[in-house]
Amino acid sequence: MSFAQFKKSGHWPTLATAFLYFDVSFMVWTILGALGVQIGVTLGLTPQQKGLMVAVPYLSGAFIRIALGLLVDRIGAKNTGIIAQLVVIAGMTVAWLAGLHSFHQALALGVVLGVAGASFAVALPQAGRWYPPHMQGLVLGLAGAGNVGVVIDSILAPRLANAYGWGSVFGFALIPLFLVLGAYAYFSKEAPVEVKKKKLSDYVTLLKQKDAHWFCLFYTVSFGGFSGLAASLIIYFTSEFGLSAVKAGEMAALCTLVGALGRPIGGALADRLGGIRALYIFYVIAGLSLTAAAFLHSLWFCALAFFLASGAFGMANGSVFQLLPQRFSKDIGVMTGLVGCGGGIGGFLLASSLGYSKGLTGSYLVGLLTFAALCGVALVGLGLVKTRWRTR
Repeated sequence: MSFAQFKKSGHWPTLATAFLYFDVSFMVWTILGALGVQIGVTLGLTPQQKGLMVAVPYLSGAFIRIALGLLVDRIGAKNTGIIAQLVVIAGMTVAWLAGLHSFHQALALGVVLGVAGASFAVALPQAGRWYPPHMQGLVLGLAGAGNVGVVIDSILAPRLANAYGWGSVFGFALIPLFLVLGAYAYFSKEAPVEVKKKKLSDYVTLLKQKDAHWFCLFYTVSFGGFSGLAASLIIYFTSEFGLSAVKAGEMAALCTLVGALGRPIGGALADRLGGIRALYIFYVIAGLSLTAAAFLHSLWFCALAFFLASGAFGMANGSVFQLLPQRFSKDIGVMTGLVGCGGGIGGFLLASSLGYSKGLTGSYLVGLLTFAALCGVALVGLGLVKTRWRTR
């Protein structure tokens, strides 16, 4: 398929603005992780509090994804996206003008930022509904590549905080939020397709199936691993190796970039190797890398381990969504919401467990090994799913 053919199909302005919407939303969603070191110093936060602060947006976003998914079917993706952006802009404006003066205020902002994380439930359906089935992998990969916003966070936020104070970063973030909102409102359009409205009972019905639970776990581990590391690595590198927030941001950006770009690669490898076989490889690499990071005490060895883990988790994200339509082709919309919810919960578990591990034991060892063990559980699940599918 040539670029000219792709351009003639669907509606590329909607695809482009959906990518921008997801990109800036992901950037805002993870901003507390990028500023966690500076906020922690100002507010005098413990490691447990810092871990919980950067994790709350993931937990909030997990459940708001389902709510936005239901809203998309009723008032349209574009209207839902605009409302969600306005909520995020309002929260960021209050944080910029009034400031954050306590741990609880930081948690409250994290809850609001969960709306930004839920943009996944808006951007991907809006872009995907414009294109035929044989283009869905490419289209959803392009729209989903907006998770590269976390890399922008890691590089820019600590620098802006050093120069102007971390509170001003919320104000700077309003600039791309407003620009993207304008472009999104003007250029994006609803696809001329009939959409079956999802109901909350549809989610409950699917949760009665064993395979639905396993897929939620697969994405809890893969997306949770990627996003949890993205939120925690700056705090980790400053705490363990005494790096400045700026240097730690550069290291974190390098590690998370490979995970962000790995999603479409993982989907392509799953097409060639098969989704289950690809996930086997990615979970083994991620689990071993996290185990190595837990025991290594060298900056560059740890950075390499996190680089491999983030890349494996990112590619596993693509593999999960390559496999999902094969098992739930008739319920892909509802399953996307359930699986996305699991991914947000996974990010919360990893980021918060790392903070509690450091605060209670003085080391990140327990938190890293716990998530490495979840990779092992996912491998067991893959074996059970594969056996059941073959026998049926």
